[in-house]
Amino acid sequence: MRRTAESAGILTGAAICVVLFASAVMHQPDMAQVPVVLDLLNGNAALGVVAVGMTLVVLTGGIDLSVGSVFALSATLTAVLTGGRGWPPVPAFATAIAAGAFLGAGSGWIIATFRLAPFIVTLAGMFLARGLALSVSLTSVGIEHPAHQRLVEFTVPIGQGRLHLNAMIFALVLVTAAGALRWTAFGRYVYAVGGAELAAKVMGLPTGRTKIAVYALSGACAGLAGVMRTLEMSSGDPTAGVGLELEAVAAVVIGGALLTGGVGGVVGTLTGVVALATIQTWIMFDGRLSSWWAKVATGGLLLAFVLVQRALARTPPARIAGSPT
Repeated sequence: MRRTAESAGILTGAAICVVLFASAVMHQPDMAQVPVVLDLLNGNAALGVVAVGMTLVVLTGGIDLSVGSVFALSATLTAVLTGGRGWPPVPAFATAIAAGAFLGAGSGWIIATFRLAPFIVTLAGMFLARGLALSVSLTSVGIEHPAHQRLVEFTVPIGQGRLHLNAMIFALVLVTAAGALRWTAFGRYVYAVGGAELAAKVMGLPTGRTKIAVYALSGACAGLAGVMRTLEMSSGDPTAGVGLELEAVAAVVIGGALLTGGVGGVVGTLTGVVALATIQTWIMFDGRLSSWWAKVATGGLLLAFVLVQRALARTPPARIAGSPT
């Protein structure tokens, strides 16, 4: 049943992507060019990494509102350590990602131990991480470090376009998460907690540790995305990432995941990220609409997809021929 619902969600999300992209190309033929498609992936890789972490949380029936603030904290911390104190990029990156994982694990521990609503706990985490980001620096911090600059400029040519390091990182995170969910005990625990937590407890599954792990991974993904932000902008801004958590949730839901948990996957989330990126790129190419219309379109698409999910949930299963009525 879960596999059927997950497949239906992925197919629906993929269909939305195809329709959106085909419509965009019909109105703006230049969007079909290889450089534009690669830029679409390059520019949304950080959102994709955050959305992968959010997928793990949503699969357990939770939500993580702190990822936008953790993203800002990680980017600012990376910029201060690398640009301000001259740290080599790798230790600075590791410190920023570890900070995100630590904050996420803390939220997960509180949720699992005290059985508090993830919305409230991660909302508190959102304010905490934003405050920490502003305590690190009140303004944007530029990065002037030779090793960091080499990472910024690292690209792989594909046709007439170039694939940036951020897109490669996103692909690696996506493949790793997909493999973990499909072929490891951890993945089975995640789906079990989201599908029927009480039954999972009765069977002796480590529900508490699983929740702590998924929130730690969500924080680590947000931290990694903050590092990727510095590779894109060569700076860290403590005010960045506002609303990023909602975009990540939208990508996860458009990709076919249920907010009640137990159904979804990172492959579907990829389709959600591509759908959001297509909307933003289309509006930018059109030039007649404000960038805020991307938010309007995202909200409408999200609402439509939730209604489609509701309709599919209410559709009775097909009756097998010859079965009793």
